[in-house]
Amino acid sequence: MPITSRRSALAAGGLALAAITLGLSACAQEDDLARQARAGDNKNYIAGDGSVTEFAANDRKEPVEISGALFNGGAVTPADFVGKVTVVNFWYAACAPCRVEAPILEELHQEFKPQGVQFYGVNLRDEKAAAEAFEKSFGLTYPSLDDKDGGVLLSVAGLVPPGAVPTTLVLDKQARVAARVLGEVQKGTLKALIAAAVAE
Repeated sequence: MPITSRRSALAAGGLALAAITLGLSACAQEDDLARQARAGDNKNYIAGDGSVTEFAANDRKEPVEISGALFNGGAVTPADFVGKVTVVNFWYAACAPCRVEAPILEELHQEFKPQGVQFYGVNLRDEKAAAEAFEKSFGLTYPSLDDKDGGVLLSVAGLVPPGAVPTTLVLDKQARVAARVLGEVQKGTLKALIAAAVAE
């Protein structure tokens, strides 16, 4: 299925993507991730390359079917994603890029909440105490799913490389993936991707 792949650099504070080039192919991204996995540098995560992939509305796949338990005791089902733009961020506490981007995600959560945009974290490794300590340290107010069993990751297979953390998805109002960022997000870029999904 064809996709529109763009690597984006955003001028500070801008809403429009300022420079667009063809991104890496999925194969190239996987090769880069494989190289990191073989490096043996003990950093305990595989970083994405920051590439941004946008999916044109008529090229998007079926809605994702995300469900699971939240660390706060609640739960989500696929129905919770219908009718709202949703940002889904895959993370865990020991991931250095996750720590860098956490304040950015919270800022954008607060900025877009009045427009009905919802944010969910998906924690791939941590026990509840570690996840909650991370959320408290960075003042995160949006909930995270406990995905140590890999159920959420499996539901987005082919979109989120299993070892690439962080990865961020922007879902449209039909719960289809409108955009993906492999690696640490840049605030202006993610803001533009969310705004584009809201405007649809």
